[in-house]
Amino acid sequence: MSGAVEAKLAELGLTLPAVVPPLAAYQPAVQSGVYVYTSGQLPMVDGKLQLSGKVGGEVTAEEAKQLAATCALNALAAVKSVAGDLDRIKRVVKVVGFVASAPDFTGQPGVINGASELLGAVLGDKGVHARSAVGVTVLPLDAPVEVEVQVELVEA
Repeated sequence: MSGAVEAKLAELGLTLPAVVPPLAAYQPAVQSGVYVYTSGQLPMVDGKLQLSGKVGGEVTAEEAKQLAATCALNALAAVKSVAGDLDRIKRVVKVVGFVASAPDFTGQPGVINGASELLGAVLGDKGVHARSAVGVTVLPLDAPVEVEVQVELVEA
């Protein structure tokens, strides 16, 4: 039986995916005390990168915003893999988003809003967080966007 957070995902027409396997020597998420830190999550669906290229070049800002939401959904799956239950999330503390940007692209905050808005829609006030949105030259697999999330859990 899924909890309230997964019920909210279903209400939004979303399904929590399987955890994306690591591409190198790291874990998708680790817990330290009451905090869970995810590794950077790419916009992978069923093991495949959804789009590749630079935002403001081969990928539009709106496409990248949707990809950032996919990254956030993958981050929730990574959180669940160590927390056991998404209903243990007390709050999202911080989101860091990386946007592989064309040289003249300056809309990184709007792109990472895709992740922030998804977390807010799913978690309500618990999804409100501090955030950084950073433009970079290139990301793994030529992904347009990567998102990492830090959450605080209710003590078990």
